[in-house]
Amino acid sequence: MQRTILFFGNSLTAGYGVGAALAFPALIQARLDAEALPYRAVNAGRSGDTTTRGLVRLDATLAAHAKPDVFVLELGANDGLRGHSPTTTEANLDAILHRVRRHHTATRCLLLGMELPTLLGGPYAAAFAALFRTVAGRHNAAFVPFLLDGIILNPTLTLPDRVHPNAAGQRQMADVVWPKLRPMLLTDAVGGSL
Repeated sequence: MQRTILFFGNSLTAGYGVGAALAFPALIQARLDAEALPYRAVNAGRSGDTTTRGLVRLDATLAAHAKPDVFVLELGANDGLRGHSPTTTEANLDAILHRVRRHHTATRCLLLGMELPTLLGGPYAAAFAALFRTVAGRHNAAFVPFLLDGIILNPTLTLPDRVHPNAAGQRQMADVVWPKLRPMLLTDAVGGSL
């Protein structure tokens, strides 16, 4: 029986500048296929989304992809870049994960953390980075601390804006996500092995 991994995010998930076929969810699908793991990666990324906008479209997305087995949440970067309150971002991420689990209690969740570039450092950046770990712990979600680690501001891994990953950057994001995601796929929701 084929299962579903729902990737819910912004332009990083959608593949801004490179297209969905080269975005990291598609690269994850290639790894799933190579290992004959019975999962379908669904890319529900939308460029420009904040956590607030993600929360607004969540119910419709969940209705379109009934009972995802794994939910990968990649939102928050636009909140940070726009200076949104970390408290609001945290509350929105909490609400998203709560709704996902209410929709289907067996869904396993992976939260992809985000940090701001060091040039935007200070108390705001520290609070912003910390909120992702807090949310992951609160919801017992698997966690990647910083999806863009080594990518953001790196001209060899980003588009000319130095923020959005190019094809090589998308490959690196897949490399970061896969070690956290793969173990979640090898054990089904009731604790048995595939």
